[in-house]
Amino acid sequence: MLTYETSISTQAIQWKCVESKTENKRLHYGRFVVSPFRKGQASTVGIAMRRASLEEVQGTSITCARFHGVVHEYSTITGIQETIHDVLVNLKEIAPKSDSNDVKEAVSSVTGPKEVTAGDTSLPLSVKAVDDLQYIVTITQPISVNIESKIEKDCGYRIENSNRYKDGEFPVDAVSMPVRNVNYSVHLFGSGKATRETSFIEIWTNGSLTPDEAINEASKKLIDLSSPFLHAKRKDVSYPGDDENSSGSASAGSSSQVYDVNELGKKLPKNMFIDQLELPARAFNCLKKAEIHTIDDLLNYSREDSSKIKSFGQKSVDQVSKALWEHFAIELPKNKLHIN
Repeated sequence: MLTYETSISTQAIQWKCVESKTENKRLHYGRFVVSPFRKGQASTVGIAMRRASLEEVQGTSITCARFHGVVHEYSTITGIQETIHDVLVNLKEIAPKSDSNDVKEAVSSVTGPKEVTAGDTSLPLSVKAVDDLQYIVTITQPISVNIESKIEKDCGYRIENSNRYKDGEFPVDAVSMPVRNVNYSVHLFGSGKATRETSFIEIWTNGSLTPDEAINEASKKLIDLSSPFLHAKRKDVSYPGDDENSSGSASAGSSSQVYDVNELGKKLPKNMFIDQLELPARAFNCLKKAEIHTIDDLLNYSREDSSKIKSFGQKSVDQVSKALWEHFAIELPKNKLHIN
């Protein structure tokens, strides 16, 4: 039973694991209770932990595979049951576990007939497959098949550009997310001024991290992200309208900030996906069909341009603009912008 205690504003916040189980090698489950919170705090912590667990916790995945003598991913090889595309999809499902942040190489060299699994792959010492039985390909004839894979550590989704790869190399759209899903719920106890909240957090992982390791890592990421604000000084922060002749009281009294959307867009993390906007399914699917995958892609559209996207009405425009404001304090521009 895991327990942890900290003191926040005279409260003794405690958390412990109340349920833990391994449904299979690639699906681990943990349920944690965190209490007591003042009213409103449990949701703040729950939302932050959910986002950090899904987006900030690093995972290991296969990002590229090489097949000698193969022209394109929809090629077929005599003696192999699947197409190259099918093999790439199967490689994407493998959940490696690595103690290193360096790029690693793995090789699968198998002679058929044989059903090839992750256990047939020769991995570096610092890497191991969570499930050796994870299926890759079936060799139906007595031929040798060699697959060279690149293994990397990263966060979130990673869509590769196939143009930068050589012949025989194929990118794998990696999912470097050891945390598969996170839920949280809030429950009240007490009454009046003594009302407090308890939060239950549920985490599912792919087995490369245990749920308690994932929640611990997410907590560290949140602390690292917020630590710069603890050391910020007034003189280090500039506000619009500040100059040598401006009075301190005038600056402090200003309630509005002027920002350049184009400059702010450049400061957004590279390849931040629109998944993080948590849009309704209709708006999200319309953007995906329009090949809008990242926030950078989205900010290249003005409100007027986006309303012309197929099946994307004014309601969807408003939903996207609202989500941008809530997550990044920006809105869809009125005039078209180009952010590189």
